[in-house]
Amino acid sequence: MHWQKFTSNTKSLMKLAYPILIAQLVQNLMGFADTVMAGRVSATDMAAVAIASSIWLPLILSVAGLIMALASIVSQFAGANKFDQVAKATQQTAWIALVIGLLFIALYFAIAPFIFENVSLDLVLKQLMFDYLTYIIWGAPGFFLYLVLRNYSEGLSHTKPTMIISLIGLIVNVPANYIFIYGEFGAPALGGAGCGIATAIVYWVMFLSTLGYTYFAKALSHAPLLTKFYPPSWSQIKGILAIGIPISLSLLFEVSLFSVVAIILAPFGAEIVASHQIALSFSGLVFMVPLSLSMAVTIRVGFAVGKNKHSEAKDICSYSVIFGVIIALLTATLSLVFRNQIAAIYTIDQHVIDLAVSLMFVAALFQFSDAIQVISAGALRGYKDTQAILYITFCSYWIVGLSVGLVLGLTDWIVPNMGAKGFWIGFVVGLTTAAVFLAWRLKVVQRRYEYA
Repeated sequence: MHWQKFTSNTKSLMKLAYPILIAQLVQNLMGFADTVMAGRVSATDMAAVAIASSIWLPLILSVAGLIMALASIVSQFAGANKFDQVAKATQQTAWIALVIGLLFIALYFAIAPFIFENVSLDLVLKQLMFDYLTYIIWGAPGFFLYLVLRNYSEGLSHTKPTMIISLIGLIVNVPANYIFIYGEFGAPALGGAGCGIATAIVYWVMFLSTLGYTYFAKALSHAPLLTKFYPPSWSQIKGILAIGIPISLSLLFEVSLFSVVAIILAPFGAEIVASHQIALSFSGLVFMVPLSLSMAVTIRVGFAVGKNKHSEAKDICSYSVIFGVIIALLTATLSLVFRNQIAAIYTIDQHVIDLAVSLMFVAALFQFSDAIQVISAGALRGYKDTQAILYITFCSYWIVGLSVGLVLGLTDWIVPNMGAKGFWIGFVVGLTTAAVFLAWRLKVVQRRYEYA
């Protein structure tokens, strides 16, 4: 390994990645604030926010994945000095985001009454949950348009605005929660449902703040976004969707797998589900680190490919994966050493803590595979090779990982059934499979560019 190249690549990568990481953590903190502030009203309010969020988050994450295509498109244009093409691609993505946002609203109000009548939940809980969704749905267009502007800025290698706008969102979120949950300053006291209004306001504030930055920032003046209007172009929109839909579905497959396992584990009892949730929550927090590196890798690889510097793009991929594994070694070690203390943050039930600790041991192992697979996927996005990500992640998570989990967790075919631990071993196998095949696919794509 060339040490000087490694350190140079790491510095460039971290310069892009750390604002993205802070932004991701701040957005998690918003969800934490919603749960805690709703919980101070009642356990029912907290449960309503938790259930509604578990419905809402996979939906918006899948749209976020689609819009992530813009970062790789913009970075390649920037690398090729085709800045005149950046505004056109960004505005076409904005048309997609606006239409999806409006469709979200229309579909929700079309199907919500039917679902409300047919869901078997406590009436108060159900009413709070649907009120939350009724309020937050109005923020969908704002959030999706914010994501467009965010990916435009990040594609041009400006990630600090993402961090700053997220902090603005948090600053707005907490007082807005206070007003609408508890009924302050003349607002109605809506309990947990008030978090829906607060979050919708935050989405629009983040969009308008980013729009203002986009318009006035000198750092983006070389690729002006708002000087010329571009009407919808189906040919361009189709190209963006071709890159974005596989990313969207890949994210949906990963998020939904963990949700499905939680449902499968439900008959094992509340303690098993709680321990699974603790391990999942902490793993999700740690995952923000390689995910941020992955998003930075997309930008750097896209820029290098746009410049036709394919050797540089290959070096970026290699050194980024090495750095990701080093970070995984650090986070896995900390997870193992402090797993008892980490589990105790979530609960005081010693039996749940013991169960969670055994799962966190397995979770520490998959951090290595997770780092390799997510950074490899980020590099492939930089090359605009996204269909392979879709096929590999689906097969790895749902066919390999879930099958192993079902066999080890529910049957005595190989060993006595292991319950939750069997499913977590399945996660390790699935993520390792994804890591191997995504890394292999990355090598195939790089060879294609070498011989082009």
